Amino acid sequence: MENILIVLFTIGIFVWLVFLIDALLGFRNLDALEKEAELAPGPVLSVIIAARNEEKQIKASVLSQLKQTYQHVEWIMVNDRSTDNTGNIMNELQEIDSRIHVLHINELPEGWLGKNHALYKGTLNASGKWLLFTDADVRFEKEAFGKALHYFEKHQLDLLTAAPNLNANRFWLKSFVAFFLFGFSYFKRPWMANNPKSKIGTGIGAFNLVSKAAYESFGTHKKIKMRPDDDLQLGMQMKRAGFRQRIVTALHLIEVEWYGSLKEAFVGLEKNTFAGLNYRISMVFFSIFGVFITNVLPFLTIFSGNTLIVLLSLGNIITSGILYVLVIKRMTVFSPALFLVVPITALLFIYSIIRASFLTFKRGGIVWRGTTYRLSELRDKE
Repeated sequence: MENILIVLFTIGIFVWLVFLIDALLGFRNLDALEKEAELAPGPVLSVIIAARNEEKQIKASVLSQLKQTYQHVEWIMVNDRSTDNTGNIMNELQEIDSRIHVLHINELPEGWLGKNHALYKGTLNASGKWLLFTDADVRFEKEAFGKALHYFEKHQLDLLTAAPNLNANRFWLKSFVAFFLFGFSYFKRPWMANNPKSKIGTGIGAFNLVSKAAYESFGTHKKIKMRPDDDLQLGMQMKRAGFRQRIVTALHLIEVEWYGSLKEAFVGLEKNTFAGLNYRISMVFFSIFGVFITNVLPFLTIFSGNTLIVLLSLGNIITSGILYVLVIKRMTVFSPALFLVVPITALLFIYSIIRASFLTFKRGGIVWRGTTYRLSELRDKE
């Protein structure tokens, strides 16, 4: 057993060093949108918001957008079969500002996920040069649109995605969000979207800005109509298809409360955890094993009686800790000191993977925005 641990931890240190070097190089090309100038008045930006049962969030989000310094904006707000007061709130907002247009959807056609269909229908009513896909719980500082559009045009992009500040008020939720970003960063390597020679792309639901021409040339949301991780897939697939893309941070311009509690986070991740693992059982086991070996076990074996295992455990903790601090300082406003509870948070993350995968199989699919989608349908669209 000790020999196995020595081999695993030796490989682990090497892997962490590779990830660390990759991140250091990648973050050199990751810009902060706050430093950007604003675009002078120009073409129309169409903001597409698809909402289902968002009565608690949507008004504050839209009101923050109406204050934007870039004024050539129209809003296409799509009420996706809401059963609460969301539709009425949208209608009230439409009365406040003539640039807001509301579309109510009552039925979901076969072969579509609800949100993806709603976003697609919204684009059919958009007249802007650019399309901004955002969520109903996102809040913006007044310079956000203007700075993003200036950056978009300066770099002659087809798609720009911005990492917002993921607000979390409770300690364990904050640690969970931080760990999620940490894992997402070294697993998906989002900074590679800024490398024009790479086919790796990314996308974030809070802020996916795309030129309408590129979006239509790509094939619209029809290309990803059964993907619960539509935001990520839009960026990944457009980059793979050769479209120009970049990711920036916007931690002081865009904010979203990812989830209100740890329980909500577990429920929310039910829909896209298995999709993010490409619907493969092998990837589920690999992820669980990888997270435990790299982020839990070294914190236990550091108390081993074997000096070499202790040193290798310490090496894994230090190298992963440096990467964690680097990611957290660049991608969030949280304290890097959250690394101190990483082994506990990693176990919570493992639980979320097991829970989401189990429920997906138990239900035969996922439940999202009030609709059940069969696993066979989701896999068929891969």
